[in-house]
Amino acid sequence: MKKTKSYLIKVVFMFLIPIYLWGCTMGSNYSIEEQNSGKENITIKFLSNLPERWSGQGKLEQLLIDKYMEENKNVTIEVEAYQDEPYKQRFKAYAISNDLPDIFFTWGQPSFFSPIMKGGYAAELNKDSFKETGFMEESLKGFTLNGKLYGVPKSSDYMVLYYNKALFEKYAINVPNTFGELIEVCNKLNKIGIIPISINAKDKWPLALLYQNLVLMEGGDQNLIYNAIKGDIKFSENVVLKKAAEDLKKLIEVNGKEEMISQEDFNASMNLFTQEKAAMYYMGSWEVGMENNPTLSDRFKQNIRVTNLPLSNGGGLVAWNGGGYAVSSKSEVKDEAIKLLEYMMKPENWSKMGWENGLIVPAQKNEDNRYKNESVLQKQIVNILNNAESQSGTPWYDSLTPNFKASIEDLSYQLALGGKNIEDFLLEVDKEIAKEKSES
Repeated sequence: MKKTKSYLIKVVFMFLIPIYLWGCTMGSNYSIEEQNSGKENITIKFLSNLPERWSGQGKLEQLLIDKYMEENKNVTIEVEAYQDEPYKQRFKAYAISNDLPDIFFTWGQPSFFSPIMKGGYAAELNKDSFKETGFMEESLKGFTLNGKLYGVPKSSDYMVLYYNKALFEKYAINVPNTFGELIEVCNKLNKIGIIPISINAKDKWPLALLYQNLVLMEGGDQNLIYNAIKGDIKFSENVVLKKAAEDLKKLIEVNGKEEMISQEDFNASMNLFTQEKAAMYYMGSWEVGMENNPTLSDRFKQNIRVTNLPLSNGGGLVAWNGGGYAVSSKSEVKDEAIKLLEYMMKPENWSKMGWENGLIVPAQKNEDNRYKNESVLQKQIVNILNNAESQSGTPWYDSLTPNFKASIEDLSYQLALGGKNIEDFLLEVDKEIAKEKSES
């Protein structure tokens, strides 16, 4: 199992392990003379949630940072990076001390970014500058307050079901097209001794998203769950919301030992799938970069495929523009930090390089990003997005306050892993919604 890593990456040792740009190699060391080109030396502190700098989006982020430093010899960029949950704790510590790094990763959901915008922690950005790079108005919604832009998304995010084609073929199992078929597949895989679905249950939010997927599957209506959290519908009185809770419990029950599932964090769940111990992996579109991870076997990478949840009842998709970047309003190098962010988000940089190399599904609309040499996995994952008849927007548990988010994640975890029965889950969600309304 991989351990959660954190890195402070500085230019002095950034190239101890060679990192190559696609098609060209970046320079490795910068002397004082090289940096001193008549401009004032600037250091930008960059807080990231991508600790793996050699693969996936972490590699792309680092390559663009290196490229910017190559083109701006007077600029040094120091990167501090953590996995999501440790990142949240580190971010909180910085925010409490009112000393956020110059550029930082942020989730665009109200539960995370709204307090940052309202608290004056993020610098205002020029909305027109970013619209010119292909961002649509809708994709910037979660990063906007009172008509002002405070951050930009880096990808289109949606939950999918990755699967190992070779394992399915080896045991003559068909890829499920309905929820009933998915349950049957899980039962067959259990009998064979293979974990059916790897789920990052320990971090809880994937279970809350899975519940929303199942609500959409059962009801075919994106608005149902949002109407419920507005208080227009009670969870405890709605047939669809109850059936989705039953589905969640059933899916976890057929998926293996409860004590093992409850301990699966991001690294553990990813490793179960990449080491071919699990046949499927419930995770976001952002993990499309698995097929370009140099630490994984070629055999495995050639067999990664993806399908959509929900498996029936319409063509809706739980999709949003979630993660992105913001600049600290207190930054002493704010102008240079904004220049770096604008540089990274040029269409030929983050969007083009990310898609071209199978690392992201971009949040920017750029037709030039589609190439004939797309992998099978890329084609499958973008077709899921393109064929969606509707998109959810901000996930349900992220739509209100941080306290609501934490409570719903806990309740989803308790429902899925046996600590909470269905009726109590629904009643307690209603209580959390009532509490939000009374405090608003």
